[in-house]
This record gives sequence, structure tokens and C-alpha cells, in this order.
Amino acid sequence: MKKFLLVLALLIVSLPIMAEQTKQGGYAGTPPGFYDDIDPNSTEQEEYNDIPQYRNMNKKGAPVFNQDGTFHEYSDDDEIMIAPTEQAKATKNYAQIYNNLEPANFSYLHGIDPDEFYDVKDATWSVYPLLRLNSPIYFKNIAIEPGYYLLTPREHDGKWFILFKQNGKVVHIIPVYERGYTPQKFYDEHIPKPKLKPSQKVHMKFLSAVGKVKSSKRKDPVKNFLEVNDLDNYFINVVIYYGNHKYSTIFRTIRL
Repeated sequence: MKKFLLVLALLIVSLPIMAEQTKQGGYAGTPPGFYDDIDPNSTEQEEYNDIPQYRNMNKKGAPVFNQDGTFHEYSDDDEIMIAPTEQAKATKNYAQIYNNLEPANFSYLHGIDPDEFYDVKDATWSVYPLLRLNSPIYFKNIAIEPGYYLLTPREHDGKWFILFKQNGKVVHIIPVYERGYTPQKFYDEHIPKPKLKPSQKVHMKFLSAVGKVKSSKRKDPVKNFLEVNDLDNYFINVVIYYGNHKYSTIFRTIRL
């Protein structure tokens, strides 16, 4: 009992000494003067200023661009600029494209396309895409009236043109403003496959397996596809996919 009272008395005496040591440091467990340089009235923003990615986050300024249109990472104020997620794609100036195109300065004798024979000699039907017009379209001083036209890409003196044919005769020659490659698997995605009877499937598999045996059937014609898109300001874009290339032409739906 005496030992307990003695321990209790020692604890009571030591409490003021421990409290004073704590006050000297400002916070328990830290050496004296550790937090003397901290202003308790400072804001969180001042603490962020020591971190590089938050420095200058509250400065004013406008985005700065390079000559090629890309963003500077920093402006003249040494501000941090956030780069755009994606750059806007430039749209084609179809009016300028139309104005820059020149009408064809050549024609075909008697309207006969001499290369057509080589295109169709192994085909049972026409290999050219068919365009059906319900209303007239115009290219410069050329008016293409409603009707059916077989569209044929042809090169002349290093330039490409689209021949509009009716009854095997060339009736119009329209310049191409852009020639490119057909995307891979384009025809598989846009042209439906023919439905074959079970006997036809067996026959096709047999021909594929034999391979070297020459079939009596005609060769498959060149694949083709046609796109027609309405544009602003009464323009219309016609894209002909023929084999491995595509050809773009432009018209107007009203005469200038």
C-alpha cells in the first residue's frame, strides 16, 4: 500500500514538468522550434506552389500556338497549358475544288471507249458501276440529264477522268479531283455475298480444292461500288470504287 501511494505521488509531481516540455515544442513529439517558420494563416494554395505541376496554376493568360497550330507547353508567362485532346480535322473546300477543276479538252472518236473491250472480255455483265439519276446534275457548262449511266475511270495525259456512258457510247467526260486506294476489306463489308445452293457450294469448294484445274466459267469481274453524298451549298460528291482504287468527282445540283 505504501509503495502504491509513493508511485502515485511521483506521477502527480511529474505532470507539470511534462506539460511544460510539450508547450515548448508547440506540438507533442516534435523538437522545440520545428514549426516556428509555419504561418498558421497561410492557405493551401501556398503549399501547392512548391509542387511543379501546380505552380502558376492561378495565373491568367491565353493559350499560345506554334506556327503549325500546335500548343506550347508553356506560354510567355511560364504558364502551364493543357494540350487539346484531339486536333480538329480540316474539312475540304469543295467550292474551291469545283472552281479549280477544268473540263476535259478531248473526246473519243464516235464516243467509243477503246479500252472497254479489255475490261469486259472476261465478264458476263458490265464491270462498271451504274448511276441512276432522278434529277439533273451539273459540272460547269455540262448538264447531265436524268437517266442511267455506266461510270468508267480513265486516264488521259496523266490526269484521271470519269466517263459517263449510255448505250455503250461516251456522253460526258468529268475530271477526277482525287484518286486514292480502296480500303482493305471494303468490298466484303459493302457488297453482299451471293446466296449459293448446296450443290453450288460443293462445286465451289471442289474448284478451290483442286485449284490448278481450269474452270469453264468466266473470271470474276472487277469489283466496284458507288457512293453519292449531298454536300452544303448545292454540291454533290460522287465516289467510284473500281478495283483497288477510288475516284472522287464533284457536281452541283443547281446550275450557277
